[in-house]
Amino acid sequence: MRTKTVRVLLVEDDDGDALLVEALLEEARAPFILSRARTLAEAEEKLAGAQCVLLDLGLPDSQGLNGLHRLLGKHNAPAILVLTGLNDEQEGIEAVAAGAEDYLIKGQVDGELLLRGVRYAVERRRAEDAQRKLREAELRAAERSRLERGLLPPALLQNSDVDLEVRYQPGGQRMLLGGDFYDAVGMPDGTVHAIIGDVCGHGPDEAALGVCLRIAWRALVLAGEPPEKVLRTLDQVLVAERHGEGIFTTACMVTVAPDRRSARYFLAGHPEPLLLVGSRIVDLPQSKIGVPLGVLPDYAWTGVDVQLPQGWSVMCYTDGLIEGRVPDDVDRLGVERLSEILHRHLPEGPNWMDSVIAEVTELNGGALDDDVAILLLKDGK
Repeated sequence: MRTKTVRVLLVEDDDGDALLVEALLEEARAPFILSRARTLAEAEEKLAGAQCVLLDLGLPDSQGLNGLHRLLGKHNAPAILVLTGLNDEQEGIEAVAAGAEDYLIKGQVDGELLLRGVRYAVERRRAEDAQRKLREAELRAAERSRLERGLLPPALLQNSDVDLEVRYQPGGQRMLLGGDFYDAVGMPDGTVHAIIGDVCGHGPDEAALGVCLRIAWRALVLAGEPPEKVLRTLDQVLVAERHGEGIFTTACMVTVAPDRRSARYFLAGHPEPLLLVGSRIVDLPQSKIGVPLGVLPDYAWTGVDVQLPQGWSVMCYTDGLIEGRVPDDVDRLGVERLSEILHRHLPEGPNWMDSVIAEVTELNGGALDDDVAILLLKDGK
């Protein structure tokens, strides 16, 4: 089996001790690439290329454990073996307690022991790094799960004759959680309210802000606030809670009347919903999109009234669905092409949303850059 070469940095100001280490490695025929630094400052400059450091604790610019602490404090610090004199063995033990992989006593080390010590140190550091990355991945997964539950909660539509279907797909090759959110609430009088929103950007900060807005929306709706006031209050919450001055949020809010024959929707810089009847897309009245939340203070959003025919569905979505690329075209997918895709897949039955997302992703040539969220309200009568 081929032995991998290890890059070792010897930090030693004494030429005699340095020659001894080189001789020991040659004696063991160790597959090492050895470089040397005479001071701690020089070692810090060469640290990036090393897998293991042999560190003398007595250097011209560093004495005792100070040098060890400085090297361990560097980003992606390699494994460190401390070299001590016979009368400094206690200091070697303290060095291990401080983070060194092991210590070697000068004059009591042969080539095989040095070889084994370096290899063990390197493998222990690899194992520690792997364990640390695993813990970090588990923490990120737990954080993402909590945020996703906050962004995409179970709807409060018990005993309602309006059906709800939702889809969510995080964007990007690394599948980062973004700030897309949705919610739906049924009121005692039969009115159904729904919202879909998109916080600009990706990452935990944007997701947390989306959770904040979604919870605020639900609380305002349950408190019986009118839709116009809900949007104005959400705007104030966004401005107060956002982590950057330029952060904004687009939103589409829909209110379905108790008789299910009419609805009103509000747009805050968000794509217009689509009214579906069977496999047809029904044109909606001309609407004013309005500015996103967090852009203009004291802005007043106005609603658009829509008549709902028998067998209606209202599809709300985030712009990740229409901003994918199209082969041999510089333009984005857009609403017109999305409509063509919908016409092909609507007759397929209950899984048409999955087919639409799959085709949009395929046209893009891979994972979509932005998150995709779809909220579909359907006449359940």
